[in-house]
Amino acid sequence: MIRILLVDDQSIVREGLSSLLQTHGDLEIVGEAENGRVAVEQAIALQPDVILMDIRMPIMDGIAAIRIIKQKAPAIEILVLTTFDDDRYVAQAMAYGAQGYLLKDTPSAELAQAIRSIVRGYTQMGPGLFAKAMTNSVAIPPELEQLTPREKEVLLLIATGYSNKEIAAELYITERTVKNHVNSILRSLNLRDRTQAAILAHKHLI
Repeated sequence: MIRILLVDDQSIVREGLSSLLQTHGDLEIVGEAENGRVAVEQAIALQPDVILMDIRMPIMDGIAAIRIIKQKAPAIEILVLTTFDDDRYVAQAMAYGAQGYLLKDTPSAELAQAIRSIVRGYTQMGPGLFAKAMTNSVAIPPELEQLTPREKEVLLLIATGYSNKEIAAELYITERTVKNHVNSILRSLNLRDRTQAAILAHKHLI
């Protein structure tokens, strides 16, 4: 059985996907999430084989969730399923570790086959999306490259709305250490406050 986590902010979409996919005997829906933050929690707790990930969601979007999940559980395959074929979304999703990118109007039989394929290690792209992924890359400014890997993690969490206390819990470090990282990030990027840091991260990392 291929164990699947469904992530979409619309319950009717999750219900529809669940009904369609469970008609296939080798696919099992093990959980659902309504935003990226819950998706990260569910991914760690359930360890599904595949996550069907929406992009635009409240609290934490799909791009941010993909980045965090692939850092924490790289064995989980992620297939983006969305209504948006924006070049930037395609490039970012694939750059951060998604194994495929399909539109929501993909027929259920093709979706089921795409899920099976990514479990076997193949990349799946909807019509016209492969070219977009290949011709668009995520450009990271030099000032962001000078941050340490931990500082980049902290910056990403700031951008997705985490408080210092939540960042500390997420990364298993103390709040004092988080504050030190935040101060270092602001100095390195020559920024005034967390808001400016979040804007920069949303522009280039999310």
